[in-house]
Amino acid sequence: MRRPDRRTVGRFLLLTLAAAFAGLAQYASYQPTGLWWAAPLGFGLFFWTVDRAVAGKDPRTTRRWSVWLSWVQGLTCYLLLLPWVGEYVGAIAWFGLSVVESLYSLLFGLGLAALLTWSRSASAAGGRTRGILPFLAVPAWYVAVEWLRANWPFGGFGWVRLAWGQVGGPLAHWITLAGPALVAYAVVVAGLGIALLVHRRWITGAAALVVTLVGGLIIPVVSPVWRSGDDSPTLNVAAVQGNVPRLGLDFNAQREAVLNNHLQVTRQLADEVDAGTRARPDLVVWPENASDVDPFRNPDAYTRIQAAAEAVKAPILVGTITRDEVGSRNTIVVWDPTDGPGEQHVKKFLQPFGEYMPLRDLLRHVSSYVDLAGDYKPGDGPGTLHPAGTGGPVVGVATCYEVSFDGAYRDAVDNGATMFASPTNNATFGHTDMTYQQLAINRMRAIEYDRAVTVAATSGVSAMIDPDGAVTQDTEIFRQGLLQADIPLRDTRTLSARLGAVGEWVLSAAGLAAALYAGMRFRKTTRRGRE
Repeated sequence: MRRPDRRTVGRFLLLTLAAAFAGLAQYASYQPTGLWWAAPLGFGLFFWTVDRAVAGKDPRTTRRWSVWLSWVQGLTCYLLLLPWVGEYVGAIAWFGLSVVESLYSLLFGLGLAALLTWSRSASAAGGRTRGILPFLAVPAWYVAVEWLRANWPFGGFGWVRLAWGQVGGPLAHWITLAGPALVAYAVVVAGLGIALLVHRRWITGAAALVVTLVGGLIIPVVSPVWRSGDDSPTLNVAAVQGNVPRLGLDFNAQREAVLNNHLQVTRQLADEVDAGTRARPDLVVWPENASDVDPFRNPDAYTRIQAAAEAVKAPILVGTITRDEVGSRNTIVVWDPTDGPGEQHVKKFLQPFGEYMPLRDLLRHVSSYVDLAGDYKPGDGPGTLHPAGTGGPVVGVATCYEVSFDGAYRDAVDNGATMFASPTNNATFGHTDMTYQQLAINRMRAIEYDRAVTVAATSGVSAMIDPDGAVTQDTEIFRQGLLQADIPLRDTRTLSARLGAVGEWVLSAAGLAAALYAGMRFRKTTRRGRE
């Protein structure tokens, strides 16, 4: 067996490094770095790297290179994006999740190899024009793989979707048409356009960039064509950030102190209102886990929360833990100053390995931290609350991790939500990027559904987000804070809200069909090569 020469080894290392740099560029698009343009640039570099690796090679070599380079790009991105997962449970959780997420990149590489082989054969048979169709099927195949990643297993992991890195850039506005899937499609198309320009295919490359970038800029201008509704009503909303006494996984052991912190800031709000230095809010939003002391089982907690609502003379959305005949629930309760606790939102999309532990008995042999995971049960409600009763404003609620699921705010809009609230607890992730990544997802959701979002976090970052995704107020991390603003109430229906999941299904189905067809052609081509 011949040993590879230095030139071959050098080429392999150079191409692998280029794919890793493409993954680094994709990571740089996410918050808090927030360089939205880095993702299209990274995909442009990735496609150029794959093309250099497979140029003139047989189909089997094309497949090996495509799979390898796709995996390197994905693994690099996720290793940089997800360190917060292991902040207090160790590197095994961080590396484990990053590797699992990168496995989907292997699948993307398999389909990419088949599509590239199809594109080359089509171009050879009928010129460049015939090769465009399979080439442009690549973004649809990416959407199909991303759909799988965001839905399976254990409900999927939508946190790493490509769209979340586009907040603040023109490609973000594609989300109003068909959700995050269309943004991902646009990013990959832009990346293909950059790669085509490098290959001096000026017209096709420029067209891809013009359609995606300029199209994204035009969407907000023409959006009233498919939107209807009146922005004029507002609701004065206050978000309370009480903070936690100390960092770490023993957050739940600090229950009394955390509740006291949120009561203190709420009393401060009430005092300032009574002194005339603040307007009286119509609604106060507390974070997730603001009262892990169950007020329905602890009379003292019940009394103190009721007193806070009476002092501020406004309903409070209280994040707490409740228990019923099914089990423990992560719950947001409407706490009225007159009537006390009422309507509830029970978290529907739970975080696996955190709020519940899949395969607990098996994984207990891997890490002792397994038993620190909760055993919460999901709810099945409409995703909305009515803090002022029937006929008043309808608040769509997505608690923490729920914001990464399309169904959370989509269900809320379908059930009449005119604003969003996202109570969240990021204290168990310390001073990591997690809270900023989550804020970016909420900003994209604001754009998607044309709704203002109030984010209330135990330890930060809390924020007021306009319907255009702009952050108008925010707090510092691990500091007590109080935000207040007049929030626009909107009943608009963006095209994404009207279509629901249909846009993603169409793109995913097109990508899957193209990859399967290309895969069959790939097998025939490989068979001929062996004969």
